[in-house]
Amino acid sequence: NHVSYAFARKLDASGVTVAEWVVLREMYGYEAAMTSPSTVATLTGLTRGAVSKLIDRLLNKQLVTRTESNDDRRFQNIQLTKEAIRLVPKLTALADENDEAFFSMLSSAEQNTLKKILKKTAHFHQLKKIPIT
Repeated sequence: NHVSYAFARKLDASGVTVAEWVVLREMYGYEAAMTSPSTVATLTGLTRGAVSKLIDRLLNKQLVTRTESNDDRRFQNIQLTKEAIRLVPKLTALADENDEAFFSMLSSAEQNTLKKILKKTAHFHQLKKIPIT
């Protein structure tokens, strides 16, 4: 909770929430292509309803665009804006700074052990998306 709260405070100046950051970060690999809300849900491990609300917020902040498919109006294409593509690396640096502040006292071996424990816990609880790399 402290790690997430500290990161949320760092994001305040950017006007992006942690949940919005998660969507932007996962979409970043698709910056040149469009993706669907269901793909974003799969990438983030969030529900389609949650993703829909986050996309609406990101649309209002002009960080994504949404277009309807010509073939099927129910299908939407979502794409990062140029502003979002410029913003994500800056937010990534904030995330890295936050991790450094909280975990730098751990040796590399200890950090690897922590990652293994978190991954094992996520696997045991059948979490679809592991929040660490």
